[in-house]
Amino acid sequence: MRDIVDAIRYLTHNGPVWRALPADFPPAGTVCWQAGKWEADGSTARMHEGLRDRVRTAAGRRPAPTAAIIDSQSVKGSEMVARRDRGFDAGKKINGRKRHIAVDTGGLLLTVLVTAASVQDRDAAKPLLWNLRRAFPSVALAWADGGYAGKLVTWAKTALHLTLEIVRRPDDLHAFKVLPRRWVVERTLSWITRHRRTVRDYERLPARHETYIYWAMIIVMTRRLARQPADAQPRAA
Repeated sequence: MRDIVDAIRYLTHNGPVWRALPADFPPAGTVCWQAGKWEADGSTARMHEGLRDRVRTAAGRRPAPTAAIIDSQSVKGSEMVARRDRGFDAGKKINGRKRHIAVDTGGLLLTVLVTAASVQDRDAAKPLLWNLRRAFPSVALAWADGGYAGKLVTWAKTALHLTLEIVRRPDDLHAFKVLPRRWVVERTLSWITRHRRTVRDYERLPARHETYIYWAMIIVMTRRLARQPADAQPRAA
């Protein structure tokens, strides 16, 4: 099982096709079957959740977050992405899919939703925030960029009892500037795209792409746990 986990991590980080796995790993068919099994029974998501709680505890935080940041990223879709599941993001000039994520204040992934790139951020934010609220009732505040402004703020307050705070970019800003809170989720998106399997969307099904996003964050968190002491005391988020 450890060799299978290492093979999936290798595939996620280096991005080869299944049959190009080095001979040191188990057969590609075995690894692919086990990865699909873990995706179907929720083992991958549970593995990710357990590691996230351990990372938060090691950083001196409580396992349950109280605040989140949301954002989206459009990625090009390969020929494996069917026409019904892909779209064109006119703003980014990208044909493919869009991944919407919510992270905690440390940048750890809380929930992810993959849609066609043509879906507007405000439209996808409703199921994203709904999933966030259902999985983490302790989250009472979320930050987002100006693309989420409007009726979504009112809907989040009335339907979810969640305060959505918009962090706007100054109109007179013509140079790069790190914006409060928004940089956290943008850093997480860069962590995800650092893995070659998630640079583009190579998956036939959106759920499979979500799984590889979880694996990318599993790699990030296991490396962090290997560097951090495990005796940190929990504190408020």
